[in-house]
Amino acid sequence: MFVLVEMIDTVRIPPWNFQRQLNEAVIEELNKKLANKVVYNVGLCICLYDIIKLEDSYIFPGDGASHTKVHFRYVVFHPFLDEILVGKIKYCSQEGVHVSLGFFDDIIIPPESLQQPAKFDEAEQVWLWEYETDEGAHDLYMDQGEEIRFRVADELFLDTSPTGPSTAAETPAAPGAVPAPEPELKKEAPYTLIAAISEPGLGLLSWWNN
Repeated sequence: MFVLVEMIDTVRIPPWNFQRQLNEAVIEELNKKLANKVVYNVGLCICLYDIIKLEDSYIFPGDGASHTKVHFRYVVFHPFLDEILVGKIKYCSQEGVHVSLGFFDDIIIPPESLQQPAKFDEAEQVWLWEYETDEGAHDLYMDQGEEIRFRVADELFLDTSPTGPSTAAETPAAPGAVPAPEPELKKEAPYTLIAAISEPGLGLLSWWNN
């Protein structure tokens, strides 16, 4: 679930931190820059593990800060495919079951990856498994807050870095016209895990513990 990733970055230390030990200042700046951030195709950065090497520091004209190239290792959340994890159901929607690990919320189990047959209860806004027994079908609900064991089936990284202004030509508004409202942009997760519980032993812990 957690991996050590070797990285290289140039760290800028402002002049008011020159009185501190270089290692301490570098650690603070790296954690400020990376902790709880998603690095594209790497994963969710948790905390600095260690510093491998500090290269020479430079001060450039017009900038009083020092710039130091740093080789370091960072603890990153990046589970491997087919890894089994346990989380809690955050909520359900038509798109599937949304799961949280506490520190990471962007996990979804799509409908086709649930225990089958499954259906969505519109009134309760929950998914349920129509579990067949000799006595007939029993509806097993996937309620919010329940612990759930799942398999990591896929991952999706999305580049959410800022883009420049649109280059499309804009038609000037007529005099006195009310400007059109800005379109609301949907915030998308930079890193999403696609999970599955369609195998025996996976799903709510309460299903298998009873």
